[in-house]
Amino acid sequence: MLAVYFATGLTMSAINNRHPERRIQKHRDGMKRVRQEIRSSLSALATSSALLSAGFFAQTQGWVLFEPLALSWWSFPLMFAVCLILFDAWFYWGHRILHWPSLYKWHVPHHRSIAPTAWSNDSSTTIDTLIEHGFYLVVWFVLPVPALSVFALRLFDQISGMVGHSGFEYFASKSSRWPSPMICTTFHDLHHSQFHYNYGNFFSFWDRVCGTVHPKYDALVREMETTGEVPDTEDTKVAKNTA
Repeated sequence: MLAVYFATGLTMSAINNRHPERRIQKHRDGMKRVRQEIRSSLSALATSSALLSAGFFAQTQGWVLFEPLALSWWSFPLMFAVCLILFDAWFYWGHRILHWPSLYKWHVPHHRSIAPTAWSNDSSTTIDTLIEHGFYLVVWFVLPVPALSVFALRLFDQISGMVGHSGFEYFASKSSRWPSPMICTTFHDLHHSQFHYNYGNFFSFWDRVCGTVHPKYDALVREMETTGEVPDTEDTKVAKNTA
């Protein structure tokens, strides 16, 4: 996973350097914290990998509720999709819990990256990682998952998370706003600048159901979709964090 982290981080940095006009937070440069983010990410990635490995080992030893489905043309995409949807729910509620005042101290290091970069995706404390990535341990015990489905999800989660933290918008379109459940980079960037909105990981579903989607998110995406430009707007500037 370290190779994926550095490959994705370097790729996104190179792309972003060529397209400064795509920066979401026009007046804040998150790159000043990159060294700190990388140092913090190394331990978080080790924790996440340990959770994934422990669950996989438990499955190989038969310590799980169900035998894994044989890998096939249908079992892999089916269980990948099931895990994708379940992990998005797990992440949303785990993320909401981490914003409780009693637990926020374990999450606040991640929010020091107010203007996130691809490198800040994994910049988290151990407790934060255990809560948000505990899914990668638990899923092996409760679902008949082919190992490749879980490994593929973790890979997708890593790359999409780093793109989602990159701070530059390339994917705003009709498919990333209502009524679509899909999201673009602006979605999570608003979470870092506004703090109390947009807790979801892959989809906006839980935020819309629970009323935590940023009230201007869809309008911002529509504007970018229409103009092809990332606007310099008050809606993406930093709000006071009262967590």
